[in-house]
Amino acid sequence: MSMDLNELVIFERVVRMGSFTAAARALHLPKSTVSRKVAELEERLGARLLQRTTRRLHLTDVGRAYQQHCARIVEEMEQAALAVTRMQEAPQGLLRVTAPVNHGYLGAILAEFLLRYPDVQVELVCTDRLVDLVDEGFDVAVRAGRLADSTLLGRRLSAEWRVVVASPAYLQRRGTPTSPAGLAAHDGIHFGLLPRPALWTLQSQDGAAADVPMQARLVVNDFHVLREATAAGLGIAMIPHDLCAGDIRSGRLQRLLPRWQSPDAPLHAVYPSGRHLAPKVRAFLDLLAERMRPPPPGTAPPA
Repeated sequence: MSMDLNELVIFERVVRMGSFTAAARALHLPKSTVSRKVAELEERLGARLLQRTTRRLHLTDVGRAYQQHCARIVEEMEQAALAVTRMQEAPQGLLRVTAPVNHGYLGAILAEFLLRYPDVQVELVCTDRLVDLVDEGFDVAVRAGRLADSTLLGRRLSAEWRVVVASPAYLQRRGTPTSPAGLAAHDGIHFGLLPRPALWTLQSQDGAAADVPMQARLVVNDFHVLREATAAGLGIAMIPHDLCAGDIRSGRLQRLLPRWQSPDAPLHAVYPSGRHLAPKVRAFLDLLAERMRPPPPGTAPPA
């Protein structure tokens, strides 16, 4: 049997209000529409639900049994609508986020987000694999590098640079290069699976560019391991400035060629759709944008 939920809702409201006129007023419908819908429902069921007199409506035995079921269904529908409304009023529920590995700064941002919104839970998956947000059920992805054309929406957050660093012990042992070309004579520590020799691409703050072939003593896909190996004196590495700035300030690492760094890699937050964006997603995107402001064009990391 096909079912018209509008008929069910109208019938339940007629019974609850005690008259077609009151139900029509509550539902903002013409009285003729309310009466017709109830008649169509009775025709569909093949049973009389209401006995009509000039003064009152009386439920038949069949109508009374049917109304009890209708009342439960309508209440569930109202509760479902209320739940959606409440979820659209304030951030709550599970937020699924994916981000690249080695982006430890997200820990502080997520902690602030969860303290600010106690009804939200977060699941963060860190991977360098390109995640399909829709198929895998993620709300937001933080991605480094240029965005490929897609149906996803993106918000520019910031940019990151890699700077050339080595330990004071290594430089004392092997000397300090004074130009990009001079790096080729040194031991390199590389991030990721690069060809050997790897090609380091550098650009200066005045717009010049240099490609330097580097021999690898160590290849690793974890920046924290790379940083520790560099601090231990194994060789020269290119490390994200945010990750090694504290080591540079403390003297544990020394920045080389301070006028040179890698080309900037933009950071974006991407999400499937901007239409009817859930409050938890909107709040998280706003906090990311607040804590990771895009640098002005042409900005480079401090020397």
